[in-house]
Amino acid sequence: MKKLKRSARLVEMTQYLLSRPHTLIPLTTFADRYGAAKSSISEDLVIIKEVFEEEGIGDLLTLAGAAGGVKYIPKMPKEQALVFANDLCSQLQQKDRILPGGYLYMSDLLGQPSLMNEAGKIFATAFSGKDIDVVMTVETKGIPLAYATGAQLNLPVVLVRRDHQVTEGSAVSINYVSGSHKSIHTMSLSRRALKEKSRVLIVDDFMKAGGTIQGMVDLLAEFDAEVAGVGVLVESGAVESEERLLHDYVSLATLTAVDPKTKEIFVSPGNYFDPS
Repeated sequence: MKKLKRSARLVEMTQYLLSRPHTLIPLTTFADRYGAAKSSISEDLVIIKEVFEEEGIGDLLTLAGAAGGVKYIPKMPKEQALVFANDLCSQLQQKDRILPGGYLYMSDLLGQPSLMNEAGKIFATAFSGKDIDVVMTVETKGIPLAYATGAQLNLPVVLVRRDHQVTEGSAVSINYVSGSHKSIHTMSLSRRALKEKSRVLIVDDFMKAGGTIQGMVDLLAEFDAEVAGVGVLVESGAVESEERLLHDYVSLATLTAVDPKTKEIFVSPGNYFDPS
């Protein structure tokens, strides 16, 4: 039990909630932790709730009853998310990102925890109304984004392998066709990694025609699992609609064109920001 002044208690309670998103915390947890009356804890939570809402940090849900408590739901307002998207677009448009073949270098951005955490919070907001059991991605570059999203939703992360590993045990493997190159690839998932009938949020760092994500969708069918949503950090806008294998997804940025000669890159906010 900690005896703290109210100002210090508010700070610690806020930190406690932020580190436990989507977790129902009984009021008795705080009352016992600080040796305070439930009425005082309730007053503190009202203050924290107001700040969370005013600052766009998220929602603080209070559930009444013996089994009730308080739950922090991370959310990012659309206007704040658009600021993030515009900054992401600016970084992606740096001329030195162009690689041979017109590819775009993104690994440095995917390695920034603060940037991934913001993207993960946007995905947590976009899919907050969905009933999700796990977050899934394919190795390797989408892993930081998947873990950031999983952290914001307080969900485990499942990794799909491109090659089966002995340490994964028994696995399900499928062949899928790359939407951009029309070549055949293999992906696998350990049978222990995913429970049957799970609801899965798929996230990935980049999507061209959607072949890899469609492969994950087909792989989930082998587990009798359901796709709860698909989120991609950057999508290619150069793919014709009829060539795209996936149409129901959320993107945060759209790569519209890359000119290797002039070193110009054109990126705009993704479909998450399209008018409803």
